[in-house]
Amino acid sequence: MATAASPSNKQIRGVQPLRAGEGNSFVWRKLHSLTGIVPIGAFLIEHIVSNFEVIHGPLAYAQQVKFLNSLPLVRLLEWAFIFIPLAFHAGYGVFIAFRGRATVNVYPWAGNWMYLSQRITGLIALAYILQHVWFQRFAGVSLPEHPGLAYAKVQYELLNPWMLVVYVIGMIATCWHFAYGIWLFAAKWGITPGESARKKFGYVCGVVGTALCVMGLVSIFWVRFAQPYSPYDVMPTQPEGVVAPAPAQYPDTAPSSSGTYDENGQPVPAQGPDNAAPQQQ
Repeated sequence: MATAASPSNKQIRGVQPLRAGEGNSFVWRKLHSLTGIVPIGAFLIEHIVSNFEVIHGPLAYAQQVKFLNSLPLVRLLEWAFIFIPLAFHAGYGVFIAFRGRATVNVYPWAGNWMYLSQRITGLIALAYILQHVWFQRFAGVSLPEHPGLAYAKVQYELLNPWMLVVYVIGMIATCWHFAYGIWLFAAKWGITPGESARKKFGYVCGVVGTALCVMGLVSIFWVRFAQPYSPYDVMPTQPEGVVAPAPAQYPDTAPSSSGTYDENGQPVPAQGPDNAAPQQQ
């Protein structure tokens, strides 16, 4: 009489397959996927759309910065819905990136190349976001207290050609990472079941990522190359009851030979507590 074969006790090497409902990895990966869409992805869209206000000039951009920083409990919202979720998503993403293995040299399939590109763009985006947050949020002039210097501070940083390259590469990598992240989220959460649905949704993600990237790049090059040159605080501290100052006057062309200018050709304003140049620390 044949007896049932006893289960093998042989240990399987390598990373075990992930099954729904098994272990903490499933929960962490689900949370990592979710935070990439909400709130980080939602904030990325808002941030790029808000920055697009630069095409309307320094005052319009300053008013946008002032509005965002005047929201109720804005500092609590900033930490609860931006910094803490971003720290988790980035930290766990780095863990996944260095724990996984790229196999494009053995299996050069499209899925493997996308897997590799998602991890590379994630690392680039992380480095870009860290430097951007540090220089624009914490270093130099504090924009929540001086929103009128927002345009000037960004313009001052982008006058450095190396920083312009960093911004362009960072914007492309961030938008690619987000667009493919949307596609992965829909596939992992069962929103797009089947190969046909995933293929069609891939085109949607491509359009969204391209649109965001174009808006981001337009904002970057607009501040770097477009008029006006804006080293001044366009929204200085006003007396009680004044809502917004009159728009400042700017030269229609590049700075002339008269007056005082810095090494980048920018007019040097008179220094004062409410009209400080956005020097970086």
